[in-house]
Amino acid sequence: MLNEIFSINNQSILLVIGTLIGLLVTYLMVLAFLRRLGKNPKYLMPIAAVKRVSKPIFIIFLSILIRLQALRQVLGLEDYTYWFRKTSALIFIFAFTWLLLSIVKIVKHHIIEKYDVEASHNLKARKVATQFNILERIFVFIIIIIAMGIALMSFESIREIGVSIFASAGVAGIIIGFSAQKMIGTILAGIQIALAQPIKLDDVVIVEGEWGRIEKIMLTYVVIKIWDKRRLIVPTTYFIEKPFQNWTKTSSDILGTVFLYTDYNVPFDAIREEFTRILNGTDLWDGEVNVVQVTDSKLESIEIRALMSAKDSSAVFDLRVLVREKLICFLQENYPESLPRTRLQIEKSDLSENTSEQ
Repeated sequence: MLNEIFSINNQSILLVIGTLIGLLVTYLMVLAFLRRLGKNPKYLMPIAAVKRVSKPIFIIFLSILIRLQALRQVLGLEDYTYWFRKTSALIFIFAFTWLLLSIVKIVKHHIIEKYDVEASHNLKARKVATQFNILERIFVFIIIIIAMGIALMSFESIREIGVSIFASAGVAGIIIGFSAQKMIGTILAGIQIALAQPIKLDDVVIVEGEWGRIEKIMLTYVVIKIWDKRRLIVPTTYFIEKPFQNWTKTSSDILGTVFLYTDYNVPFDAIREEFTRILNGTDLWDGEVNVVQVTDSKLESIEIRALMSAKDSSAVFDLRVLVREKLICFLQENYPESLPRTRLQIEKSDLSENTSEQ
């Protein structure tokens, strides 16, 4: 009898040792394969990413080892088979979820790092960054929800309770669905922003009368960095349901205008020459647009529009301020008679009548 027990224990020990060695060899082979992929620029797995996936892979192999019946025999815990299996299943679900989340982040970083968001012409880079930042959050949300569902459904008692609740709570489900309508709509709006892209990261927008840049696009809300360093938080549904201005929807370069109101005797050619001289003397101008036009004529003044271009909205704002100041100084110093004035004409006959009456 004792010999049989000893032989069973020896077999279990050998099986555990053999399985442990096999798992370690497999683990090392997987890591070596991933490191080899990391050295090849054609593949998605950089060297730094190998360390990120090595821990969840190790925990997956550990969950397989815990599930072995031989291990329970060696430890003398055969009566706890149920708990060993459930622990193994939960550890496997946790490690596999961790592995999927790591892969999602690795793929996102690998793709985004190919594009420079800080470049002057960064439209494509901002498109890619926006799409993958939002899609990453969507995938993370879905993976975690599915993993939690699988983990809970692995317990039969919870599964039976869940089935009975769902079978008898149809009305409650409808009520909860209506209550969660806004939240679901917000999430769907986030997905729509990722696909249609009415806004992108670093876009210049005017929302609720505020000028700012898109700083963060989360799954349910958007953070806008206002020019005075305030932050405007709006739900993602805002950009689907309400109108707003996007100054960098198709490109980062933008046109700027300066309006001058002068007298009718202003010299247009002199203003055009001075405007060109101002643009050529600053790095804010990108050399694309240089136009001076008379856009309106009123009773007491005329409207002159100076149109210019710059590489982005920040540069065009500074350029407009500079051009406006320089043109006003130019008129003050060289053509003060061209500034707007109110004329009063007195007829000579009226003047003589007043004199005779006196």
